[in-house]
Amino acid sequence: MRIQAWLRTGVRAMVDGLFASVLALLNVPVLVLWLIGLVLSPVPVLGTDLFAVTTTVVRWRANLERWLGARAGIPIRRPYLPPPDRAEQGTRTWFRWIITDPATWRDMAWLLPGAVVGVGLGLIIVAITAYGLIGVGLLPLWLHLGDVWFGYGVYWPTSNNGEGWLALPQGLAILVAGLFVAPLLRTTDVLFARLFLAPTKAAELRLRVAHLTTTRADAIDAQAAELRRIERDLHDGAQARMVAVGMTIGLAERLVRRDPSAALKLLAEARATSTAALVDLRHLVRGIHPPVLAERGLEGAVQALALSLPVPTEVISHLPGRLDTPVESAVYFAVAEALANVVRHSHARSAWVTIGHVAGVLRVAVGDDGVGCADPDRGTGLHGLERRLNAFDGTMAVSSPPGGPTIVTMEVPCALSSPKT
Repeated sequence: MRIQAWLRTGVRAMVDGLFASVLALLNVPVLVLWLIGLVLSPVPVLGTDLFAVTTTVVRWRANLERWLGARAGIPIRRPYLPPPDRAEQGTRTWFRWIITDPATWRDMAWLLPGAVVGVGLGLIIVAITAYGLIGVGLLPLWLHLGDVWFGYGVYWPTSNNGEGWLALPQGLAILVAGLFVAPLLRTTDVLFARLFLAPTKAAELRLRVAHLTTTRADAIDAQAAELRRIERDLHDGAQARMVAVGMTIGLAERLVRRDPSAALKLLAEARATSTAALVDLRHLVRGIHPPVLAERGLEGAVQALALSLPVPTEVISHLPGRLDTPVESAVYFAVAEALANVVRHSHARSAWVTIGHVAGVLRVAVGDDGVGCADPDRGTGLHGLERRLNAFDGTMAVSSPPGGPTIVTMEVPCALSSPKT
């Protein structure tokens, strides 16, 4: 398995290195076009449109490099400032937003040196790989063509069978060396790009403030929606039943002397209605914070939830301690929403939930063997689930190819309390 993983990593690094070097060749014409668009930007229509198009191309190129960095295991965040309201592309507001964003000029500063470094390191990766492949393929070529002398230089001398057989281990050794070197060269290229394309400390602070502003607004909206739900449930459920109890008891008071049997029936009806109101209140309390969650923690609450589902659901969990109450509640309701989607939309025959805590991050995965094609933008509840996690700096990823399986992965940075407490 380790050899397979090593081979896969090396081959991926070689392919990504070749792809990155080809893309790096585009940096220079992209930079030239952007400078032309910047110079012509004061010209109405032609200049503004050209500048808008070239800016979009530059950011697309930089984001592609960030994506390649993530494939190499070095994620690079996007440092761009959020666009202002009503900033349509090509307008003066949009132009001011682009020009005043420091990330725009850092992208420009990266294009030329990024081209030099990317092409240089990519050529080294390609040269080592090609040279090794030549050595590996030289022996069968020699045996097929017969007594042909390939000479010196790039190729190994093959004037006889002995030299032809010697080319094979030499080529394998160089190819293996290329598999070792390719990930290191890719890492070097990505680290160089990160110097320009990653957010600065000031940009990190701005992005953090923007993220906190968004999550705070989402948390306030979610809290307001929850209060409206509680008010609606109380008004339509328990409150209506208690009003009915009061009216029934009032009628029983009028009938208790002249028709005791009818009064007893009304009192029995009032008692049944009060019992139903109590059940409604219990359901309402469970919707706010389930008692099983407070008593048994996230593991026990999710297991109890899985037992109540019509789809067989397996829960695999290992939490050495308890979570903070707000995080525990948010994750529980997120899992409940994901499992509700499984029941409503997936047509699955089985589902599973895995819960773990590693390196200060709670990781929960909810999967099923259904039809797949889950999309957060199609109103399946996944978008609301993501907003619930955003309040705790959590993230959500959905993998749902056609035909399944669907896997919703949630990660929330948090600490665990001591198992004794």
